Amino acid sequence: MFTSNPFAEISASIAPAGMQAYVVIMVLMVAAGTLFDILHKGSAKYFFDNWRKSKSKAAMQIGGSELVSHAIKTGLVDVLASGEFCNARRRLAHLLTMYGFLIYVITTAIMVFGYPTHATPTPAVLPQLWWIGGLMICLGGYWFWFFIRVDVAAEGGSPFRIMRADLFVLSLLGSVTVGLIWAFLQTRGSSGASVFFGLYIIATTVLFGSVPWSKFAHMFFKPAAAFEKRVSYANESRSNLPAPADKPELFGSAREQPRHY
Repeated sequence: MFTSNPFAEISASIAPAGMQAYVVIMVLMVAAGTLFDILHKGSAKYFFDNWRKSKSKAAMQIGGSELVSHAIKTGLVDVLASGEFCNARRRLAHLLTMYGFLIYVITTAIMVFGYPTHATPTPAVLPQLWWIGGLMICLGGYWFWFFIRVDVAAEGGSPFRIMRADLFVLSLLGSVTVGLIWAFLQTRGSSGASVFFGLYIIATTVLFGSVPWSKFAHMFFKPAAAFEKRVSYANESRSNLPAPADKPELFGSAREQPRHY
């Protein structure tokens, strides 16, 4: 089961070109949704306006080498290590979901485009990584949803209370969950596999098609915002705000309350 390429298995009923076209359409939907987010919500304009205001209020100038240093710290701490999250459980859940998503998406693309049929045997490591990535998403996502969310963990709210801001995490969990069930049933030769494949396509389309209304696009803006925050603290343009805790390189660029995805 864990060494079988599910996309090669389904090539007998769905042409590989169809699956490849679908993946390309999903990529285009993400690009279009992100562009819409930038133009409609003014995300880029807000960032650059904030950056200009920060530079105008700077008490000291930052050299090129220091900017590079802050950029590296942003990449290593804020992006790769999710340093913005103060709560260890929240950070771990986020990292599981983030890295699981990357592994899952990358291996999906490789299998769909590189090994679309059984004519070219799929290296066993690719389906294995696909399963690992999917299970990491489920572990981190469901852990966050049922036990870590602020309104659930701190306020005692119902884990089944749904808001518009939850669209991304719910569509992600829905897509991956039914995708794993489809792959499992397909290897068993179950007739229900086709039903879950249909659900997989629907959930995945919602995930990538709802970018303008979900938090999906935030993953493209957050690194830039984290970099700007580090620079603004370094040039003291945020001197009127509470200073970050000691050793921000270990725990993040600024001390803030834990946030949702």
